[in-house]
Amino acid sequence: MDEPLSLPEHCDRLIESQGRVPDADRLNQLFSFSWEYKMSQNPEWATQLGHPGYDGLWTDWSHDAVEERRSAVDLQLKTLASISRNRLVPEDRLSYDLFRWTLEDEKGEYSFPRELLPLTHMDGVQQDAARILAMMPVRTAEEIENIICRLHNLPALIDQTITLMQEGIRQRITHPRVTMAEVPAQIRNQIVARASDAPMLAAFAGISHEAADAKMRALVHDAERVYTDKVVPGLTKLLSFVEREYMPTCREEIAWSELPQGKEWYDWHVARNTTTNMTPDEVFEVGQSEVARIRAEMDRIMKQAGFSDFAKFCDYLRTEPKFYFNEPRDLLTTYRDIVKRVDPELIRFFGLLPRLPYGVVPIPSYAEKSQTTAYYQPGSLKGGRPGYYYANTYDLKSRPKWEMEALSLHEAVPGHHLQIALAQEMENLPEFRKNLWITAYGEGWALYSESLGEQMGFYQDPYSKFGQLSYEMWRAVRLVVDPGMHAKGWSRQQAIDFFAGNSGKPLHDITVEIDRYIVWPGQAISYKIGELKIKQLRKLAEQKLGERFDIRAFHDELLASGCIPLAMLEERMKSWTDRMAE
Repeated sequence: MDEPLSLPEHCDRLIESQGRVPDADRLNQLFSFSWEYKMSQNPEWATQLGHPGYDGLWTDWSHDAVEERRSAVDLQLKTLASISRNRLVPEDRLSYDLFRWTLEDEKGEYSFPRELLPLTHMDGVQQDAARILAMMPVRTAEEIENIICRLHNLPALIDQTITLMQEGIRQRITHPRVTMAEVPAQIRNQIVARASDAPMLAAFAGISHEAADAKMRALVHDAERVYTDKVVPGLTKLLSFVEREYMPTCREEIAWSELPQGKEWYDWHVARNTTTNMTPDEVFEVGQSEVARIRAEMDRIMKQAGFSDFAKFCDYLRTEPKFYFNEPRDLLTTYRDIVKRVDPELIRFFGLLPRLPYGVVPIPSYAEKSQTTAYYQPGSLKGGRPGYYYANTYDLKSRPKWEMEALSLHEAVPGHHLQIALAQEMENLPEFRKNLWITAYGEGWALYSESLGEQMGFYQDPYSKFGQLSYEMWRAVRLVVDPGMHAKGWSRQQAIDFFAGNSGKPLHDITVEIDRYIVWPGQAISYKIGELKIKQLRKLAEQKLGERFDIRAFHDELLASGCIPLAMLEERMKSWTDRMAE
């Protein structure tokens, strides 16, 4: 059997075929083998998407592999340039433009040594390995063997992680010490005495020992042995390195601008995450304006609730027992009730709904302390896995009832689940478009989705409405504190105080959020920038179309192309509005 062609060989052949093969065919060929290459280089993502062939592997973070991926970006850009955009139909032109955008974005990322920061309190091998292994299917012996293979390969990934962090120390590229405080505990949570209790082997919990055949039972025992003999020593090594070598050398400063090339690096984060040319100063100014606007609305709602002092009202929201649950199951039940009340409302706002179902589950205990209030994990029709809305049940006194409606609209429907599942189910489009994630669009959509709640029958009491405004304020505050910390010299405590002074969110949540912004610079500012653009485009459409404006048609068009940069979204929606006005 012939060896499959490498990416360079594919690209060389495609360039040589210029003038002999139609440009549309060459473009789709480029998409096809580029996607397969991306899956091979990101096996964890392949598993999430249900793409076969890589379930026994981890991403290779060796120096040679990173350099190969850098070279592959330039090679694909060169190949794309050999294809005439003008000879393509409009939908293929959009695919062409999006593909070029993703490559240029990736090239920009490779301009900075991000790989030297492979582990944070938010992500890294100490959390991601268990998450990926837990979502892997265990229906056949082959699928269990894939888990065993990954367990065998995990110590090598841990060694690569340590090597990258050691190089980070050498180049003075580390995370702030304050944000690393929970990482040792996260590693310890993965090390258990009984292998059957290990979070990394959670996928086996669904196997009935009595129903499984002898071969499958033997494979499960093999997995437990590999975990004990290889994974535990690897994790122990990582724990020792983090505690004894890495954390003592971590920087005291929190600003990304304090790193080598830090100012340029942070500017890139801002541009990359907003998909605009905005500067940190411009983001900061928009944030201040939005904070003032939302604060005025919050003050109005506060007075409806019978309060006149903002600080006292926020203290009441944070401490009044009636706003909090005593049992995790009650919290989860209420979340499930909320999203199931949303479901029948969707048909009034969308003409097309996804087929993929979703569920509400708790954030795993090994990660809950340092994780945010909730997050969404995409599912996969190919992989036979639903989407999941993960809710944090840690420290119930920091999980107020009044925030639950807005949060559910954001993380599940009509927010992340609806948008991502619809994108995955788009037909006759290349795979990269179905699975493309652009934060300004995706998170902008989810934040915009929160604003639909009132029309859906939510936010009916002043506390829930204040919760929705608190969530909008939360995203506006980010526009101030993110550049404040990374570009304007703000301290961590200054950012916490600004957040607390403008929001009713519990202090634990606020602190976790600020630490997230410290290690993920620029990511959080994209939400509000994207939401503002979507609201602007809706307002323009409503003004131009008047009574002919159809909210279902507007939303369907907005979601029809999957994630796209804001400039492309604006061009697309203005063109749609013009057509509807004819």
